This record gives sequence, structure tokens and C-alpha cells, in this order.
Amino acid sequence: MIDVRVPDEQEGTKAVVRGWLKKVGEAVSVNDPLVELETDKVTQEVPAPATGVLAEILLDTDDEAEPGALLARIEAGVYEPMALADEPAAPAKNSKIAALTGHSVTGGAEKRLSPSVRRALLQHDIDPSRIRGTGRDGRITRDDVDRAVASATTVSVGEPSTAQPRHFAGQDIPHDRMRIKIAENMVQAVTDAPHVTALFEADFSAIAAHKSAMAAKGVKLSYTAYLIKAASEAMAVAPAINGRWEDDRIAVSPTINIGVGTALGDKGLVVPVVKDAGTLDLQAIGRKLDDLTGRAREGKLTGADVSGGSFTISNHGVSGSLLAAPIILHAGQAAILGVGKLQKRVVVREIDGQDAILVRPMAYVTLTIDHRVVDGHQTNAWLTRFVEILENWPAA
Repeated sequence: MIDVRVPDEQEGTKAVVRGWLKKVGEAVSVNDPLVELETDKVTQEVPAPATGVLAEILLDTDDEAEPGALLARIEAGVYEPMALADEPAAPAKNSKIAALTGHSVTGGAEKRLSPSVRRALLQHDIDPSRIRGTGRDGRITRDDVDRAVASATTVSVGEPSTAQPRHFAGQDIPHDRMRIKIAENMVQAVTDAPHVTALFEADFSAIAAHKSAMAAKGVKLSYTAYLIKAASEAMAVAPAINGRWEDDRIAVSPTINIGVGTALGDKGLVVPVVKDAGTLDLQAIGRKLDDLTGRAREGKLTGADVSGGSFTISNHGVSGSLLAAPIILHAGQAAILGVGKLQKRVVVREIDGQDAILVRPMAYVTLTIDHRVVDGHQTNAWLTRFVEILENWPAA
């Protein structure tokens, strides 16, 4: 018997079983997706570690699954695929029957649907053939269904798509699992760590000029890439910013792994991590960031993509906020940078010994710290250096 276990890479984050993709007694091949697990960050599939028959399921749908926990057992060997009792002899005639039987027909290819996906499709009256699956081999996952519901599309076979709002004024919005986990993490974060926030202001003129010059050369960079690079360099003046509180010491991370908050609409947010940012140049950071944020919005992040962060950036200004003081969500971090909306403002600058009134692209930047780890002078030293790097960015 071969054990199937919850991956250890979740680093202690609790997961729940979202839905089984195979039934007891069903033949499986190595790397076949067996079960979907969901945390507050990502939904991931656990593949079969061997070829054989699924002999036993030990954690049912909605059960909590700690890292390393035993999910199921496979009786190893080579077996012919067995037809399931509820499997139709002929392809389903329409999406309703396909959803009921656990199959969808897309481009002539039959794909298994998990029980949770099947229930969600029926509940929201969604045609699975209209959903682009992001799972293994194009299979539809529960996140794919959730995104379809969030975009408020209800489709029947042979009828055009009709957009409708997901929620109406005065209508309650039930909690999903991600919202519950976010709430739990928020409460724990402010309970465990004493938060203090410092506020600075940064002139983005040099960054804007460099960004435009790079775009003219065919290199597209986001402002967030510059923020990651500047934050990485600022760690030199206050290394504890890249550390965490332990009972017997302040543990400073040997690598600078910067998480970037990425909004997922009404599904909350995830924080993909740019690993070893301190060793990367600006363009390499830009490429990694584009890949991570793109996969985040497509629901394709893995547990490794959202783990191991030592510092976080919340670029809340992209949604219009001028000023915010984000809280530190990860127990293994000591600080979080908040960056507000880039806005043209009137500033006073000294030019040739005279005060001059200028219009510059400005943004408020905040650093919220765990006061057990970092004191005010370190916080201000870090922000001073961070702003200095942004305002003196060399020309392209």
C-alpha cells in the first residue's frame, strides 16, 4: 500500500479537502490528480504517487488537512481502468447531464469533474463547456467555477451569455473558505504583534523617467518591480526589517524574499513571493513578478509560490488608495511596506539656493513594523534609504 500525504510545502498553513477527483476502487495512474486541497492562499491538486487502485480515503471533503497528514492509500500495481457504475454508456447530450454525471465535453475531450465542481456547476446553473479549465490537462477546478460565478455569467446550451450581478443590494454574502481564513489570519496578526506605522513621501520622477526610457527600448516594467528592487537594497541599513520574532532571538533571513499582495477581486488576495530578490537585477525582478501575478489571477499558483516570504509589499495605490497602513499578515515577517497612489502634487524644492514650486509625481509610502523586532530609528532609517533609492534612480 502506498500512502498519499498532504504536501509539506504549505509550511504549516492549514488546508481543507475541497473535493476528491477519484473514488475508492477506481484505477489511477502515477501523477493522476487525486484530490483538491484549499488553503487561504491557493487551491492545489495532489497527484497519485503510484499506479494502482485507490484503496482507501482517510480525509473526506471539508476535513482539515495538516502538512504531512495521511490523505489516502493506493494499492500499487498495474490495473486496467474500471468503468464506474454511474458512468454513462454514451457521451452526455448536454451540459446539465454532463454536470450530473461528472463529465464535461469540451472540444471532444472528456474530462472528469470533481464532486465539488459538479455541485457548484449545478448550484449556479453554469455550462462547464463555457469555462476554460486551468487544472491538469485543462480540467475544470473549483477556482475556475468560482471565477465564472464572480464574473456573473449564467449560460444555457444554445443561448447567449447573459451577464448578471452576483450579489444585489441588501443581499447577504456568505463566507467562502478563503474569506474565513483571511479573517482568522488578520485577527491573529494584530493579536500577536504590536504594530507601529511610519509615513514618508517619495518623488517618483526619476523612476517614471527610467520606466519610460526602458519602454522605449522595448522593456516593459511595472512600478512594483522598482519597489521590490529598492526595498531589497534598503535592507542593508536595517537588516532586522528582513527578520522575524523568535522566543529567544530576532532571526534575520539570509535571503530577501519579497511577497507582493495581489488582489483577486471579491475572492480576497494572495501574496506570491519573488525569491532571492536581493540577488536579481531590475529586469529579472520584472520577469518574475509578471509570471507570478499572472498565474495568481489565473489560479495557477503552487504552494511554493506563496511560501517563504521574508518581507511584503502592498501596492494599494493601484486601486486608488492614497494612504493606508497594511498589517503584517505573516508570522514569519517583521514589516510590510505600503505604497499609495501615484499622484501629481505641488512640492517645494531648492534649486540654486532658491525655493522653487514644482509639480512632481508623488506617493505616500508607509512601513508598518512589528515593534518587538524593529524600533523607530531602524524603521525611519530603512524608509529614508528606500526613498533615497527611488528619488535618485540612475537614468536608463
